[in-house]
Amino acid sequence: MHTIKKILIANRGEIAVRIMQTCRRLNIATVAVYSEADRHAKHVAMADEAVCLGSVVLADSYLNIEKIIQAAKDTGADAIHPGYGFLSERATFAKAVADAGLTFIGAPASAMELMGSKSAAKISMIAANVPCVPGYQDADQSEGVLFEAAKEIGFPVLIKATAGGGGKGMKIVETKADFLSQLSSAKREAKNAFGDDEVILEKYITAPKHIEVQVFADSFGNVVHLFERDCSTQRRYQKIIEEAPAAGLNDATRTDLLNAAVKATQAIDYLGAGTIEFIMDDQDNFYFMEMNTRLQVEHRVTEMITGQDLVEWQIKVAQGEALPLNQMQIRANGHAIQVRVYAEDADNDYLPSTGLLEQVNLAASVNTLVDSGVRSGDTVSIHYDPMIAKLVVWADDRVECIDKTLDVISQSSIFGVQNNLGFLAKILANKDFKRNAICTNTLDNDALDLSLPLQDEVVAVYAQQAHQLLHSESNKAWDVKDGWRPTGEESIRLSVNYLGEDHQFTVREEAGQIVVNERSYYLPNESDVCHIHRNLAHVIHNDQRYVLTLPDHESLASASNSNEIVSPMPGKIIEVMVKPGDEVQIDDTLLVMEAMKMELQLKAEKNAVIEAVNCQAGDQVLADAVLVSFKEEA
Repeated sequence: MHTIKKILIANRGEIAVRIMQTCRRLNIATVAVYSEADRHAKHVAMADEAVCLGSVVLADSYLNIEKIIQAAKDTGADAIHPGYGFLSERATFAKAVADAGLTFIGAPASAMELMGSKSAAKISMIAANVPCVPGYQDADQSEGVLFEAAKEIGFPVLIKATAGGGGKGMKIVETKADFLSQLSSAKREAKNAFGDDEVILEKYITAPKHIEVQVFADSFGNVVHLFERDCSTQRRYQKIIEEAPAAGLNDATRTDLLNAAVKATQAIDYLGAGTIEFIMDDQDNFYFMEMNTRLQVEHRVTEMITGQDLVEWQIKVAQGEALPLNQMQIRANGHAIQVRVYAEDADNDYLPSTGLLEQVNLAASVNTLVDSGVRSGDTVSIHYDPMIAKLVVWADDRVECIDKTLDVISQSSIFGVQNNLGFLAKILANKDFKRNAICTNTLDNDALDLSLPLQDEVVAVYAQQAHQLLHSESNKAWDVKDGWRPTGEESIRLSVNYLGEDHQFTVREEAGQIVVNERSYYLPNESDVCHIHRNLAHVIHNDQRYVLTLPDHESLASASNSNEIVSPMPGKIIEVMVKPGDEVQIDDTLLVMEAMKMELQLKAEKNAVIEAVNCQAGDQVLADAVLVSFKEEA
């Protein structure tokens, strides 16, 4: 056993900050590494020392094993924590760290190699009698063999990259007619993301729940679980809301699930923190999906219900200590929910948003955690994951936890980039979420009714209040919750843009009522919140978030031209599917581009004839570049 004194964190953003928090409490020195783009990042400022690795290119910075190990040696670090993402599940990295005489705070390389291949992992789990989904996981990757295997499994079929995670290289194929094109797309995504285009096939479960178990193992042969998490609320196979424990599990199913996770971990001679992910059908049958051989983004909900610091556990196990608790000593208490706050436009196919974070206010209260790697004044760039923060809330039970999480979101606001705070609130307030009826494909299937537009009279009332706050001499702060102010007896005329449409209203107060366009109207909620910044008002009404644009200040506007397809953001063209003279129909895919680690399909907005194609596969394009133009209609 040895005592770790200084840890280099081979990561960035909120996970680097999270690890540093535990290190500070344990009096362990920290070293940050960063790319040129992250020179002024929060994790760099927080560390005791920081080393610049190189340019924004990942191979020159966060994926450069040689530079990271050299940085550890140069700063006298005796251990490296990989966080999650980047090199956290690369066996070559774990081996290189050990070969350099440093302690790797993570899983053994052998476990990474085994679990890093979905096919090998599945074969090992079948041998260990862990339930697995029927499918194909053999080495022959020829189109014909995969096509025949898919037909034998029966559609719908799920294609999954063997080396992947996070939804990359994963496709649902509903019919055999779509199989080959979806296979090609999955392999291309997998090759770009992981350098390996091998896939496996699985029977697709039509109403799946994603239930995972936190496991831990030490070098003395001890393996424990720290209960389960429900991560079923996803978009594009990316988790956005996680909770612990999973709601609706009966005692027998929970016991079988937890025992299966421990058995799976014991079967691979594991060490450290890991997560066994299961898929569960509507009859409570569960099947092994994969093992993540690292700390998970959602580890905080497990910490909240168990009272344990999993990063501290990782450090202790890496030092050669036994697990801090045995299975009988680990208890679950209450309920915890984590929401992932992303810079993205949930109303525009979750398109990532980039730019300056003008104001970031993330509310925290008792039994609430805010994990974030950014601050006001930082920039969300195209180079990294667009997650801004995680908000984590604990309460005695699930009902109270949902309500408290909604309250935390209502007291939070972000200006400068599109973000999903309002979208998260809509999900949490939805009756299907409250009754635990969300599956992993619910959001992608548009199965939730999340459209709750404000009535015109309510828009007018909030526009009036936002106008009052915006022009009040006492409104020096950007975040205002100040009660509703009277307009006075004289009518004022307001212009406001809501949901892309301009509205004009006359508003005044009369006998305690708000009068809109000469119609009396009572304000429905005295507890509602209005956040003001520049010409924008973020209004929280009945747990829903709405954006009103006032005309009083300079604002930016963008317009789309239906005769052109423009790049929604900087990225790389992956595939061009049309040429000049082609006739296309509405919703036909014209181009495939890659941006912020995702493939985006750019589609025709109308029936048209292609006039010009201004790009080709492999091109790097800027935001708003005209990629395809249509012929003018006669």
